[in-house]
Amino acid sequence: MNLKQDIAQVVGAASTWALKDILHRPAANFPGKVGLYVDPELLSDLRPRLREGSVVIVGTNGKTTVTNLLADALEASGKAVVCNRTGANLDSGVATALLQTEQADWGVFESDELWLAKIAPQLQPDFVVLLNLFRDQLDRMGEIDRIQEAIAGALEASPSTTLIYNADDPFCQAIAEKTCNSCIPFGFEEDLGLAQNTVADASMCQRCDSLLAYEWRQYGQLGSYSCPNCGFKREDPVYAALDATPTADGAAFTLRYPSGSVRVSVPFSGTYMLYNALAVYVAADQCGAALSGIGAVIQSFDPHNGRLQRYDIGGRCVLLNLAKNPTGFNQNLRIVLDVPGPKAVAFFINDKEADGHDVSWLWDVDFQELAGADDIVAFAGGIRRNDMQVRLKYAGVASQLVDGAGDFLEKAWKAAPSANCFLIANYTALPNVKAELDHLARDESQGVPPAHFRREESGFYHYSENEPEERPATHPGPSPAQLGEKLTIVHLYPELLNLYGDGGNVTVLAERARKRGVEVEVVRVEHGREIDLDSADIVFLGGGPDREQRLASHDLLAQAQRLRSYVEDDGVLLAICGGYQILGHEWLLGDGSVPGLGICGIVTRRAQGGSHNRLVGNIALESPLAQMPVIGYENHAGRTFLEPGCKAFGYVKGKHGKGNNDADGVDGVRYRNVVGTYLHGPLLSKNPEVADWLIQRALERRAAKGGRPAYMLQPLDDSEERAANEFMCAKLGL
Repeated sequence: MNLKQDIAQVVGAASTWALKDILHRPAANFPGKVGLYVDPELLSDLRPRLREGSVVIVGTNGKTTVTNLLADALEASGKAVVCNRTGANLDSGVATALLQTEQADWGVFESDELWLAKIAPQLQPDFVVLLNLFRDQLDRMGEIDRIQEAIAGALEASPSTTLIYNADDPFCQAIAEKTCNSCIPFGFEEDLGLAQNTVADASMCQRCDSLLAYEWRQYGQLGSYSCPNCGFKREDPVYAALDATPTADGAAFTLRYPSGSVRVSVPFSGTYMLYNALAVYVAADQCGAALSGIGAVIQSFDPHNGRLQRYDIGGRCVLLNLAKNPTGFNQNLRIVLDVPGPKAVAFFINDKEADGHDVSWLWDVDFQELAGADDIVAFAGGIRRNDMQVRLKYAGVASQLVDGAGDFLEKAWKAAPSANCFLIANYTALPNVKAELDHLARDESQGVPPAHFRREESGFYHYSENEPEERPATHPGPSPAQLGEKLTIVHLYPELLNLYGDGGNVTVLAERARKRGVEVEVVRVEHGREIDLDSADIVFLGGGPDREQRLASHDLLAQAQRLRSYVEDDGVLLAICGGYQILGHEWLLGDGSVPGLGICGIVTRRAQGGSHNRLVGNIALESPLAQMPVIGYENHAGRTFLEPGCKAFGYVKGKHGKGNNDADGVDGVRYRNVVGTYLHGPLLSKNPEVADWLIQRALERRAAKGGRPAYMLQPLDDSEERAANEFMCAKLGL
């Protein structure tokens, strides 16, 4: 033991005592943070405390659940285990757990994906369990290839580590292909017959950038895939799940492993829990635990960390769960919809640093599935509850705003007295919601009626209600249906170019037109199809990851003249981020600069410092297309410059945001009926005036071609959109 380690242990013990015994706060991170400051090699120095070894669990979804279940399984086998059970998954959390134990057989640690690069080289774990990789917190984590590089680098720095990975995920399979470490794949051997969600993260081959072919999918990108071009494919699982069947409270499957098979029963809803259970069995078996005892561990698993945590309040079932990205949310919606009878569901969305400040991803969640159920009432809470309410609105789901869990339960049971309640919260919203539910459940156990919800001391966010604006009077005249008004919206390459939920712009345009009685057809043009613009009224072009953007650009550049002719004929076009860049004479593709479509007088160049030098954050513009500030979120590495005489979409307001580049103070471009911009959000969700400008211009063009007067759009009730806009304006100090 060295002097630094001695000091780190003393400081860690002192800070743990102070936090727990004096301040009555959890000591999950701070002791380890201080210890690592004193001794940067602390994890390596403490590694000998683990007699048999360690396991590190990484992945976008399911880390905390799998970590706790695996720790329980090893303890049930008679092993002493040290574990960061609360989800403190940075190096400081792992160090804290080790500082607070003298000796253990196994260390079972959850790790943030990017922080594995700091943890693995020192800890040298026996196993890394890689569960899945989904798009998550793009402003913090970046695109998935960055996460893949971090995990592959961590494995390279820990060459004796065995990688246990989900072979059904092509992102995980790609890491296994690149590593020299020994690998153990697991996965399902059959199609579970699940309905597919609108957006999946992986459509491209991880080796050659061709489109993957799927024999079947489970959810997201998980499934049986192969590349018809280069042979990249799903590895046959060493641990395989098959013969899955539903049970009264969950599902069951047969696990086939190298020395036999076992029937696994999972008493939780959601396909993702089947994958979690499968990962636990694989890791436990590799650690030498008896598989015969794991079933009892899973059956008795009663999480108290907000993940699938059940409460009985007011004689009704209340379920709390975490969801922090589109895939996680979609799986939670399936849980809600699978429960019979009346239901009330609340979504709590924060935008703190740990959540990601950008909430565009909400538009990649299939909330429209709730619209088909007539026994659901919905609510929106959290810091970004206004954005959540707008998203639900365009999914066809009416919702009320709530201040917290107690406010939700009170309003839910007034609206649906016998409803079971579901609270789904993202990362930093979860602790507050859980604390309030714990408080309510404790009150009820002590005889306090659930009607006495006491929110005045809860410390949750409170908001003033936004009263609907008085709507301007409409003018008599023929309706759009009487005029035969119709719009065709062409969505270019939605399977490739939808990185930040920008496909939500198409949803907003279509719904705002339909609310006026305009018939709308949305035409999806996917890779390999020609773009037919003869009947197009509005064209939408988004941006995507490098692989997807490269493939889409081949199709776009081959049809550049067709797009230029459409624009010169006053066709309406909205382009976001990468789609905006390609409108110019030169734009960025991968590591190089290539010719663009030449539609607008713009040029995009690479920033000094490359792709890591990004302009990221909330932004507001003053634009001639709107009276309200135009609100959005930028996240781009390219720097775009307008040629002389070229009009900007808007001028940056306030101290936040950059727009096109570091110096000009403008964002985007306007040319004829073209709008290009870096603003995500999606752009139109909080900026209905811009959406209506695009719709109006499309109607005017159609009317002019037909030789008749154009229908003038009548006002809509935009109180929810305006509230979301005003909230962000206030946050930006405008």
